[in-house]
Amino acid sequence: MADKNSTASPDNVVVVGLGRFGGQVAASLVNLGHEVLGIDTDPRIVQDWSDRLTHVVEADATDTDTLRQLGVPDFSRAVVGIGTHLEASVLTVLTLVEVGVPEIWAKAINVKHGKILSAVGARHVVYPEAEMGERVAHLLTGRMLDFIEFDDGFAIAKVRAPREAVGRTLADIGLRSKWGVTVVGTKLPGEDFTYARPETVVPQGCLLIVAGDTTKVEQFAAAT
Repeated sequence: MADKNSTASPDNVVVVGLGRFGGQVAASLVNLGHEVLGIDTDPRIVQDWSDRLTHVVEADATDTDTLRQLGVPDFSRAVVGIGTHLEASVLTVLTLVEVGVPEIWAKAINVKHGKILSAVGARHVVYPEAEMGERVAHLLTGRMLDFIEFDDGFAIAKVRAPREAVGRTLADIGLRSKWGVTVVGTKLPGEDFTYARPETVVPQGCLLIVAGDTTKVEQFAAAT
């Protein structure tokens, strides 16, 4: 067991369940400069993460007293990465709510699971398998090089600049009026990202980062 005595701050996060999803979230948070308290019931997983996270504890996160002893009530954010054990997932979210963690993100394996997590107090429910599957489908069937869709029907995509756009300014092309999408920036291979301005000229081989309504982004990408 690693050090239990962590000092919580707004930048610190509790991650419960260090499997594939929770572990990736924890590692990414550390890379971004956050301190992470990892909790898992499997001693092998705890040992594996002991030298990669700030604090790692072998503990039952469905036990209120345990979470209080670990100082979890002092954290403002928690991630529940438990997916396959539905009861443990729901009870963990409920226990985090009981000890006063205000912002809880939780992994769900299906819609019914997600609804239960929301009902017991998860503020954000994530469907990693479904979201990745949808993203891959967009990349396979369209001409997008990358695609991210948000909950409210808003999407961002990376696409190759249309042939007719090369050598013209973004104002001249008028993608917003024609397609209903906004060009956020441009990118040439090997060069830095450039924020888009009306006078930005689209060079040969340029990639466009566009944003807008999901349907309109898809339509624009299909036409490029």
